[in-house]
Amino acid sequence: MESKSGFMKDTQILSAFQEMPAGPDSRPLDGVPADAVLVFDACQTGVVLRAVLFVEVCAGVGVAFASRDVVDWVVRLALVTGGALPAALAWLLLACLTKRLLARLVPTLQYAVAVLLGALSGLYGCTLLAWTGLMVNPPWVASGLSGALLSALLVAALVMRSKGQMPAHTSARLAELQSRIRPHFLFNTLNSAIALVRAEPARAEALLEDLSDLFREALNDSGEPVRLAQEIELAQRYLAIEQVRFGERLRVQWALDPAADDAKLPPLLLQPLVENAVRHGVEPCALGADVRISTQRRGSIVVIKVTNTVPNGQGEQGQGLALRNVRERLALLHDVQGQFRSGLKDGVYQVRIEVPL
Repeated sequence: MESKSGFMKDTQILSAFQEMPAGPDSRPLDGVPADAVLVFDACQTGVVLRAVLFVEVCAGVGVAFASRDVVDWVVRLALVTGGALPAALAWLLLACLTKRLLARLVPTLQYAVAVLLGALSGLYGCTLLAWTGLMVNPPWVASGLSGALLSALLVAALVMRSKGQMPAHTSARLAELQSRIRPHFLFNTLNSAIALVRAEPARAEALLEDLSDLFREALNDSGEPVRLAQEIELAQRYLAIEQVRFGERLRVQWALDPAADDAKLPPLLLQPLVENAVRHGVEPCALGADVRISTQRRGSIVVIKVTNTVPNGQGEQGQGLALRNVRERLALLHDVQGQFRSGLKDGVYQVRIEVPL
């Protein structure tokens, strides 16, 4: 049953949270073949920030060996940065533009191309310094070798981070399943189905079908990102099951933006948030609670909110295992582009997620 009270407004909740400004209406490069394996991805904001910082740190350490004092170090660093920073950005741009081509190569060739692009970028940075007259005797060989070495180190770090996600995904998924597939949820659902078998057999059948789909998805071990639309459908099935149990105590509102459906999320990210809303909002209160799920596209950002009223006197519900897992899995997939916030205000608890589109 959907609530018509319009009980909560977005401006009412998490008012202290600064809204993320909407970026240009653009999508990140994709189109990588489904069977392709990309060992590193330079099109992510987090990668760009880390790469620039890494190059600057290396440049700072390198010029320190030839500097007489702090002033000389600053001057030399500024000079080197004039070539190193454009070179780093050139490497990131080339690696991003050739993403689909790189994905079609075997990993060894991907490494080789990345190192070659690094050498070319190093030569590009040296060319800039020579062209502007800032460097009389440009170190062409050293620039090319430095670019190749730095790109090799950066790719190695990205590959190690990608491999490090696997056990993190596995442990987070196991903990997620333990918190999601609670025995009493299964028993309550089966008891509800049994009660409906004779009186409303069609409704009992639909209930069991929803339960089957929910568990099939929960036990799926692919681990690949899924569309937001799939997560919404799974949450709707879960709430349909709980609606049978709680009846009018569970009042659900949906405010869905079709333009946000293609956003990518880790699998089973939304359902534990909805379950938390039911568990902490509806179960403890005899009068039930209002639950609202909304999605909205804002330029290249998709905002997802799960909001529920809570009983008087109930404190924060955001310290549980499920929410920690959601935050960690979101960071693994979207890095700094994924935002997770939660808070309680005036008897309303909200979880807010921002992901790139």
